Amino acid sequence: MGKKDFKHCLILTNMKDSSIHTMFMRFEIDVYFMDENKIIFEKAILKPWKFYRPKKQARYILETKKNKLKLKIGDKLDFI
Repeated sequence: MGKKDFKHCLILTNMKDSSIHTMFMRFEIDVYFMDENKIIFEKAILKPWKFYRPKKQARYILETKKNKLKLKIGDKLDFI
């Protein structure tokens, strides 16, 4: 938050709630919501100062700068 740029990805795990916000952000981000098998089931593009809640609870959330990755719903990711 508060940065002018974002060159990496951020993976969130073990959340009690999958809602996300972009308060204090200065640029748009892509947010990928994944299930327990690390399969993307929803994607959101968020502008600064927005709130978003996916249709179902996510096990993992991946945040990236807008258009950084070319992932789509149904893609399976592999990370530790």
